[in-house]
Amino acid sequence: MSTIAPAPERSVPALGGFNLTFLGIEFRRRMRNRRTLVFTLVLPVALFLLVGMPYRDQPLTATPIAQGGQSVAAYILISMAVYGAMVASTSAGGAVAVERATGWSRQLRLTPLNPVAYIAIKVLSALVLGLISVLATFAAGLAVGVRMSLAVWILSGLTAWLGSLVFTALGLFIGYLVPSENVMQFLGPILAVLALFGGLFTPLNQFPELVQDIARWTPVYGLGEIARAPLTGEAFDGFAVLNILAWLVIFSVGAALVFRRDTKRV
Repeated sequence: MSTIAPAPERSVPALGGFNLTFLGIEFRRRMRNRRTLVFTLVLPVALFLLVGMPYRDQPLTATPIAQGGQSVAAYILISMAVYGAMVASTSAGGAVAVERATGWSRQLRLTPLNPVAYIAIKVLSALVLGLISVLATFAAGLAVGVRMSLAVWILSGLTAWLGSLVFTALGLFIGYLVPSENVMQFLGPILAVLALFGGLFTPLNQFPELVQDIARWTPVYGLGEIARAPLTGEAFDGFAVLNILAWLVIFSVGAALVFRRDTKRV
């Protein structure tokens, strides 16, 4: 009597399928997207040159620039770096939305690839793109004569880059929540409004007091305040830190919930 051989067990790849090859492919896909490149690399630089350049020689405080004071252009430069990083980070949401619509994410879930590894690759590719955006914006500022101490360049750049994780979570949340054809219609206006009320385009002290009070609770406010603190020399703002952490938790939990709902459809 013949016996049926048992089916071979499905091996689980190391690290759930996470590998540098997959990460490299994902990043190259992002770099081939012209819209992504325009909004993450070109737009922040263009906004800085348009808005910040006229204030290159205007001191930010009473201390003249010649005596070690900082320029208004430096303040705007850091704000634009924050904006570029947050736009780059949310691009992960657009990517997952497109993959959901084409059925690619469904195909991936039929493989041994762990969902956590899949999300990690999306997050890391967005972070790499965000780092490039920050470096490109800072390079433009340096090229036109913006001067800051080395500590300010490093601390502000790292804060703008790593703090953009909040918006990676936001992008994933929106990407799994809405259809692909609508994701950029949601993310574009949301980011513009958040940047405005977060003080990236216009200092908050130029808004009415009620608007300033509301803006302090938006996710961009905390990131902008912390990123510019090394330049302005302002004291540690505990509320800004809590702001970032709270929104990171909110968006991450939201992304996890809609992701679990999406995976149940397989």
